[in-house]
Amino acid sequence: MSTLVYSDRALLPGQSGLSPAWVEIDAGRIVATGAGAARGQADVVVDGGRVLTPGFVDVHSHGGGGAAFGTDDPRDVETVLATHRAHGTTTMIASLVTAPLGELARQVALLAEFVRDGRLAGIHLEGPWLSQQYKGAHEARLLADPTPEALAVLLDAGEGCVRMVTLAPERPGALDTVRTAVANGCVVAIGHTAADIDQATAAVDAGATGATHLFNAMPPMAHRAPGPVLALWHDPRVWVELICDGIHVDRRLIAWVMATAPERTVLVTDAMAAAGSGDGDYLLGDLPVEVRDGVARLAGQATIAGSTLTLDRAVRVAVAAGVPVEQALRSACEHPADYLSLPDVGRLAAGQRADLVVLTPELDVERVMWRGEWVG
Repeated sequence: MSTLVYSDRALLPGQSGLSPAWVEIDAGRIVATGAGAARGQADVVVDGGRVLTPGFVDVHSHGGGGAAFGTDDPRDVETVLATHRAHGTTTMIASLVTAPLGELARQVALLAEFVRDGRLAGIHLEGPWLSQQYKGAHEARLLADPTPEALAVLLDAGEGCVRMVTLAPERPGALDTVRTAVANGCVVAIGHTAADIDQATAAVDAGATGATHLFNAMPPMAHRAPGPVLALWHDPRVWVELICDGIHVDRRLIAWVMATAPERTVLVTDAMAAAGSGDGDYLLGDLPVEVRDGVARLAGQATIAGSTLTLDRAVRVAVAAGVPVEQALRSACEHPADYLSLPDVGRLAAGQRADLVVLTPELDVERVMWRGEWVG
């Protein structure tokens, strides 16, 4: 039996603003949608200033709920997924930090099982092909030049489930690895890099289409050395990730980037294990991390080590910075789905998976539907 959901304020694809609409759901899929009236026949009515949006899509997250995706225990993966789902994220890419190649291969193989059964949308390799200078919270001794051969080891372990690779394009062998990754169906993002503007542009010309957390872990933009920031922000071929917690990037800059590249911005969490949990001591890979007042830093250092962010809070931070609600929501669902070519999530449209989120007028998560079932 189908379920009909009506909302006074729904985010429909191709329409400006939030408007009245209905969504019909059957067997875990959206079978029809329409603008306007269906309130009297609806099984669920979303009104009183509340918002109906597609489930959020997080394409860059390492953990949550005290657990991480870089694990040998599938229960950790389930914990991360449940934690973020409670905050409206119904689609996730599992991001892995730098580790020895054999360990990464084991982690990829475990996560691939979750990709095959649909609980994950893919795997993201953030490392080990990163800059020593801008390594962030990655183990320096394990960083290496990228090679198609090393990439092949991890692609083989994932059996088609590795969907994204972050690398520093200035490292020897990077451009060949970009081309190899793209030829194997991976999205390549530029990040943790010391590249200049020409090196970053060359990587985009070779097939890179993403900017891993723009501004963070890369040289700042200067008037005589604009570096990778300008190359990625300015290029219409590139999707721009933003960690929208008000800590990684100034809120005023977030608003300016989203105003100048409104169709290419993607909100990500870069969340580590403390997301959805609390202050304390954690690990990111093998590196100890201290979380104090919600900010994660490498133990005893000033280096930020991921975030404690969830995507619902990222939306609220963006809106508080002056970004229109509709744009902030699209940057948390439609844009990331398009960035990684995820065909059946991110929109309230016929044929899509029935992943819905009901938000309060303050944009807090009230209810979550995943695969056609209310789970929170």
